[in-house]
Amino acid sequence: MSSTELFSKILVANRGEIACRVFKTAKRLGIGTVAVHSEADKDALHVEMADEAVAIGPPPASQSYLVIDKIIAACKETGADAVHPGYGFLSERAEFAERLKAEGITFIGPPVKAIEAMGDKITSKKIADEAGVSTVPGYMGLIDDAEHAVEIASGIGYPVMIKASAGGGGKGMRIAWTDEEAREGFARSKSEAASSFGDDRIFIEKFVTEPRHIEIQVLADSHGNAIYLGERECSIQRRNQKVIEEAPSPFLDEETRRAMGEQAVALAKAVGYASAGTVEFIVDAERNFYFLEMNTRLQVEHPVTELITGVDLVEEMIRVAAGERLSLMQDDVTLDGWAVESRLYAEDPYRNFLPSIGRLTRYRPPAEGERGDGTIIRNDTGVTEGGEISMFYDPMIAKLCTWGRTRVDAVEAMRDALDAFEVEGIGHNLPFLSAVMDHRRFRSGDITTAFIAEEYPDGFAGAELEDEALRLVASGAAMMQWITDRRASFISGRMDAGRKIRPADAPLVVRSAGECFDITVDHEATAGFHDLDDLTTPDGGEWGSPVWLSFADEDAARAYRIAWRPGDRLAHIFAVEGDEGQWREIAALKASPAPGGWRIRHRGADLKVSVLPPHVAKLAALMPEKVAPDTSNLLLCPMPGLVVALHVKEGDEVQEGQALAMIEAMKMENVLRAEKAGTVASIPVEVGDSLAVDAVIMEFER
Repeated sequence: MSSTELFSKILVANRGEIACRVFKTAKRLGIGTVAVHSEADKDALHVEMADEAVAIGPPPASQSYLVIDKIIAACKETGADAVHPGYGFLSERAEFAERLKAEGITFIGPPVKAIEAMGDKITSKKIADEAGVSTVPGYMGLIDDAEHAVEIASGIGYPVMIKASAGGGGKGMRIAWTDEEAREGFARSKSEAASSFGDDRIFIEKFVTEPRHIEIQVLADSHGNAIYLGERECSIQRRNQKVIEEAPSPFLDEETRRAMGEQAVALAKAVGYASAGTVEFIVDAERNFYFLEMNTRLQVEHPVTELITGVDLVEEMIRVAAGERLSLMQDDVTLDGWAVESRLYAEDPYRNFLPSIGRLTRYRPPAEGERGDGTIIRNDTGVTEGGEISMFYDPMIAKLCTWGRTRVDAVEAMRDALDAFEVEGIGHNLPFLSAVMDHRRFRSGDITTAFIAEEYPDGFAGAELEDEALRLVASGAAMMQWITDRRASFISGRMDAGRKIRPADAPLVVRSAGECFDITVDHEATAGFHDLDDLTTPDGGEWGSPVWLSFADEDAARAYRIAWRPGDRLAHIFAVEGDEGQWREIAALKASPAPGGWRIRHRGADLKVSVLPPHVAKLAALMPEKVAPDTSNLLLCPMPGLVVALHVKEGDEVQEGQALAMIEAMKMENVLRAEKAGTVASIPVEVGDSLAVDAVIMEFER
């Protein structure tokens, strides 16, 4: 069947980056595209990309993206003869696939029976066990109440994982180590499951310690063919939500990979699967693996598989849905190179990764495509600069992916790409992603699903740069200050115009992260750097002449080139490397002016960098630091969200750890607890109130 015979129009029943992703393949195949959107998404990128767009309701997903009747009506209005569900929302709802079939509209996904069987985690484990797939010990029956949950958990043996039967994306999932945690975990999982999936059934299984989360990508058609396309390592997780993925896994050997792949294919065949799907496993330190679940949809992290196999998974899904056979068999699958994916979330890592909403005042991803060193950058996104990050949907902004011949190459490319990714206007996790890429344990591949909890037990406060990286930051700040001062003097035509310009060869004191560097710009070596056209140019053009810097504690001067001009937010630093003396970019610094110097963000560190003459630096060191106001007697809202519950009232005495309130944000329920014992003095909010960050929820007597 040719591309023109596949479908006339595909409607994507989703939003954001996954809708954009599907549209790209559909357009390449010559298929018309239809977007649906809520009122909050009327100006979204996926709406702009589609050939046609249909409004389907108010911002809450329960009134728009989750309403089957509205999706079907949009198909009829536009003449769409097929629907791709993306992931989340209706992607694993058997009822949705059935309704589409009844209307004569093709569902680009697996058969209804496969969705039903694998969408229920209890049923799926039974089928997996019958198919000879390794499974985790657990209780697959219905759980009556919290006390029944405690009884089951005690019988299995702590720790246990409490999970929503219809869950996904970390929602409706809790780990319990005690009876009390089992009671509360059951209640929270049940509530989140009902809110997110409309199904509050819960099951409990043994929690495997020192686990890795590794999944197998499968493809199957309706002609009985099924294959696996290697694995993805998804162990870097926060609150059971994947943050960084890679393919292949640095842990698996070929024997384990084959065994996991063959079991995944056996399960797919057992349920008559046809489409792209993912079988997730938990793997212990001895490479024993156990079935977790099967996701009957396209996974968020599918790009890393596409990068190492060259297979367009969306195209395969479309062709299989049209009745075609798979375009390749198992012997055709080869794993080439290494790929890494970093999920960019609208979450503030400095506030315990709480959701952040607002406008993207700056959104500049790194350039996509092949780089000079042979690595590849890919960025799957659904936003543009000026777009709004809403409280109604998942906080993921983009999926930044890199490919290289080796894991080291892919990780190095990711480090560079994260450094060059500019995001402003909201809290985001770019600094954290950069810190992970530099983390010794991650770089060695020694990771488990507990990596973030173990390495950042007190949250993320920014990365600490090693001395050489700090010197690079100091050098960049000194060069930018030098250029700013020289530019001011040249534009004025007089060395003393505007503000006093210190001599070009005067020493500077650069202070950052508690370190001081005495730096001098070598005026003679930098001579000739006077042509403003050559001074600094935008990225991709010629860069200026070398700037020579001398550190007081080093014998030899350093020579750098910088692609930056006053007003730029990104400074590209170049240095001479190799025997042939080739200039190569060694760093990208996110920089903006700050009193007395610069704010520079690099490799997960967010630094205030002062660039001062020596005598001013001495005085600045004597200045007292501003003390933050005391808010220890207040319970502040840590994120924009809705007050779902207030567990205490005015006058109540509370104990440390006691639940005080529950805030719902971006489809997650967050229980706020007392940090110490005290008495509630006032509660200025009510259930149902929508709160901003740092809004006062409760005040306690001092």
